[in-house]
Amino acid sequence: MNSPPAPSGDDRPPLHELAAAGRLPDHQVMDRPTLAWIAGQRLGGPGARPRLPHPATPLVPDPSWFARPETATSLHGVLHGARVAVLVQFLAAGHGLIPDRALALAAAAACHDCRRHNDRTDPGHGQRAAHWLTRNSADVASAFGRTPSPEAVTAVALHDIPHHAFTPEQHTAYHRHRTAVDLLKAADALDRYRLPATRWWPDLHLLRLQVPAWAPLLAHDLVVGTEQARLDGASDTHALHLALRALQPE
Repeated sequence: MNSPPAPSGDDRPPLHELAAAGRLPDHQVMDRPTLAWIAGQRLGGPGARPRLPHPATPLVPDPSWFARPETATSLHGVLHGARVAVLVQFLAAGHGLIPDRALALAAAAACHDCRRHNDRTDPGHGQRAAHWLTRNSADVASAFGRTPSPEAVTAVALHDIPHHAFTPEQHTAYHRHRTAVDLLKAADALDRYRLPATRWWPDLHLLRLQVPAWAPLLAHDLVVGTEQARLDGASDTHALHLALRALQPE
């Protein structure tokens, strides 16, 4: 369940420079200069470290689940899905989801971008991922020990669509599964610290549910910790474990 090593990117400008110049490629892979830039933009500077609010179950999607091999190693790939699955679990307890519901949502969250074709807007990728989850629920359940629930599949289908752009049918689905949809949207937004321009980083005012004060700093450090470990040669799974361990209370 580990993606192959990503290209080094040493022969091209770092992503944050390409973003500033408006020249990002369709497939974007983290590089060391960009990660150093992200780490240097840490909210509040290098102060106190956030701590995990409670344990979370690591759920790392298999690279073979992704629509294209190059997307599995990209900014919307395996590590992104794994972090969003963790963030969903951290947020869920404060919004009334019991552990079983939270894990079912997290299992789907790990796969929410698995049908992306590129690292751009890629309209429709949420609905494609929801269809994939429905067809492959047995594989996901076998890997994660949880079957994505109907509310979780709905959350994946709607995660890439702004609330104001919902069709009447999507509005109906949203009102039926409002908490799950908004939790996935919030967790996905919190992982935007991986993106190579601060203008794309989370705007918490756009979320429909309240995010705890600790969440942005924890999400930022989770990006830096996982991506650094991956660049240093760790597998996706080991990178997630290392980053979570670093956030554990001593």
